[in-house]
Amino acid sequence: MTTFTALTTLTGKPAADALGAAMEEMQPAPTGVGVFEVEDDSGLWEVGGYFEGAPDEVALALLAATFGARSFVVSEVPETDWVAHVKRELPPVEAGRFFVYGSHDAEQLPADRIGLLIDAAMAFGTGHHGTTLGCLKALDRLLADGAQFADVADIGCGTAVLGMAAAKAGAPNVIASDIDPVAVDVALANLAANDMTGAVTCVTAAGFDAPALAQAAPFDLIFANILKGPLITLAPDLAAHSKPQGIAILSGLLNEQAEEIVAVYAEAGYNLLHHDRIGDWSTLTLRRVS
Repeated sequence: MTTFTALTTLTGKPAADALGAAMEEMQPAPTGVGVFEVEDDSGLWEVGGYFEGAPDEVALALLAATFGARSFVVSEVPETDWVAHVKRELPPVEAGRFFVYGSHDAEQLPADRIGLLIDAAMAFGTGHHGTTLGCLKALDRLLADGAQFADVADIGCGTAVLGMAAAKAGAPNVIASDIDPVAVDVALANLAANDMTGAVTCVTAAGFDAPALAQAAPFDLIFANILKGPLITLAPDLAAHSKPQGIAILSGLLNEQAEEIVAVYAEAGYNLLHHDRIGDWSTLTLRRVS
């Protein structure tokens, strides 16, 4: 059956939530409804639904009028061969010694690279995004300069590709955490797929808030590939869990946000070693002063 979307915008979260709830009561009912803030400081919210078959456009028009929304835009969603799409859109990623690939590209793994098998899943970190790629390249540069890491934390790990990279590069004690239990499940599955079960400890935690992280600290390398706000909040805890002269690799940042993060981490006791940019995204490599 053909799938359709119906999308509109309106002002204010309460009205958007109410419209979303009303959409769920439509007949035929949508298969899913989403309510999202438009991130342009306009105050607008987007409300949309997926329908198996054409939705009732008269009912949609009445809902839009009732809640003060713009007219719904109804679109037919083309059928997609998602397996072929993933193969086409997610080619292998090379980051120095690291080679991130999906199972459909296993035959392309070069003999002289560290392979990381990561299939697209419900967690961030296939290596294709500029932030994950930047972190892998930063790690590769540190290793090329002779750095060795024994105790590593991957905070906000997603697929755990960064923790896996550190473990495959020789770190004996690696722990990965994510606030999302689904991501932790994906991380464990990725470890199994790479014959690395047990090589990285995976826990559900917000930041460093887990007994396993407290027990494993201090760390000589900490990855935090998250977002600007959480990175700012995390700075004191990250420093407290770091060894003297410990390294932090931070990403999830737009280029224009990097200067503020450097300043925040300078107050926490870190010096900037490298600022790498990939497209719109920045990766910062910092060293704790003491």
